[in-house]
Amino acid sequence: MNDSVSNPASPVNIDAEPISITKPSGVSLDRFKVTRAPTIAAVEVLQTALPIRRISDAGDFVRVHPDEDNYWTSGLCFVEVPVKGSKKRTVLHLIAEDLALEHLPSALIKRWRLALATKPNDVFFFCIVPTTNLENSWNATAMQAIQQAKERWVMVVSRADENVDAYKPEFARHEDAFPTPRWPKEHINTLVLRTFPGFTIDRPDHPGLLRRIGARQDVS
Repeated sequence: MNDSVSNPASPVNIDAEPISITKPSGVSLDRFKVTRAPTIAAVEVLQTALPIRRISDAGDFVRVHPDEDNYWTSGLCFVEVPVKGSKKRTVLHLIAEDLALEHLPSALIKRWRLALATKPNDVFFFCIVPTTNLENSWNATAMQAIQQAKERWVMVVSRADENVDAYKPEFARHEDAFPTPRWPKEHINTLVLRTFPGFTIDRPDHPGLLRRIGARQDVS
């Protein structure tokens, strides 16, 4: 399941009036949305590119933003592209679903939602939210933990050493052991697109897609 990313305060008041988030103009993730099922108070720090990881890979307690409308994406399409010089050998790209279905085998297409999440002390990342194969015990228990992390500090651990194909949530002993997250106020679209500069495949001649399908890149 590996994919590769003080001053105690009271817990978040989930009954408080939500902050109004203005969606950015001219920024859209619409082309990357999944629409078809697979065939099988201080000065805010501007967030740069964020790591993308499963909640089980955090290795620490995690909170997931409770506002799904403004801090979770809809289902998106991704593909790993081999990139010369990359330490990971491949780099995750966003890809428009129509291009993915036209050019890629189903096994290469990843379909996830991304939810803004954090470790203690505002160590933000994008948490992978499964959208397919949800009957799988790993995905099902990951989803349960993600939902729990919207309201509590949760550390997710594998039960593989117990010969159980599932994750187990471990809750913080004291919910106020860590400061309440100071969530960014930028819309999720802005945060995602800032994480994928140059890695959004939205045309058939994008270098990432040409590399993934083994097509010649014409140089003028």
